[in-house]
Amino acid sequence: MKRTARAFWIGAPGHGEIRDVVLPDPAEDEVVVRSLWSGVSRGTETLVFRGGVPENQYATMRGPFQEGDFPGPVKYGYLNVGVVEEGPAALLGRTVFCLYPHQTRYVVPASAVTPVPDSVPAGRAVLAGTVETAVNALWDARPLIGDRIAVVGGGMVGCSVAALLARFPGVRVQLVDADPTRAKTAEALGVGFALPADALGDCDLVVHASATEQGLARALELLTPEGTVLELSWYGDRKVSLPLGEAFHSRRLVIRSSQVGTVSPNRADRSYADRLALALDLLADPALDALVTGESDFEELPDLLPRLASGEIPALCHRVRYTDIG
Repeated sequence: MKRTARAFWIGAPGHGEIRDVVLPDPAEDEVVVRSLWSGVSRGTETLVFRGGVPENQYATMRGPFQEGDFPGPVKYGYLNVGVVEEGPAALLGRTVFCLYPHQTRYVVPASAVTPVPDSVPAGRAVLAGTVETAVNALWDARPLIGDRIAVVGGGMVGCSVAALLARFPGVRVQLVDADPTRAKTAEALGVGFALPADALGDCDLVVHASATEQGLARALELLTPEGTVLELSWYGDRKVSLPLGEAFHSRRLVIRSSQVGTVSPNRADRSYADRLALALDLLADPALDALVTGESDFEELPDLLPRLASGEIPALCHRVRYTDIG
């Protein structure tokens, strides 16, 4: 009997649909995973949904198990938690994380799934991909004890970075966002909060994750001389203007990019698997539940994505629940 599943596809920019799929028979080194939860990363996934991936970034932006091509039809996503129904004995029945799109069941190589620690609830584990981005960013940034740090942009990535920085000894961490409701999230994560105009300056490090040129300009203003902005935002096909005149050179400021597609060269001794396993271990902290700001059933995705993309539903990570596993 053929295994079947249902998957969420972007049929065309701005239009989502659920399609029936037939799963292949698993090979000896593959697993069949039944989805429990998946997560919508509001920044990247809504940009893909709108058709905002630049043509010269199509290859870079491909997900590990993406089907189709940008701008569509395309099956895209990378925050999936499920249970192994078939596969090697060591994984059978285990809850696992996989960089897989929104689909009720799927077949992947056993090497593509990472067991979720017993200390991490399955619903929280959907954050693993974003916490992994934050881990890589901090490997790039190398914050020091006593640093004064701002995180500009209280979205999913920015809040993940702030949550990890809250564990660093002796640092001053402030989450900066134009939305005053992010103050509650900052409190849950154990960091300070400020609106952009009120943010504390003289920062040794500013992590920028607002995906706006205003946010990046403010990040530069918050630096101490010879301070660094770590740029985590991805702007898709938008052009960004920056104030690189005035005191930018005399203050010897630094802007450095960071992207999760490559393990930070500062940690050349770590693999992708090491980084993801670390992210999952860090998710034992219940404070990270503050990053999950909504929940819907899988069948609601075609109606949900337009509302997330338009901002009608404000969200950090919106969690998708798989109650009907057909």
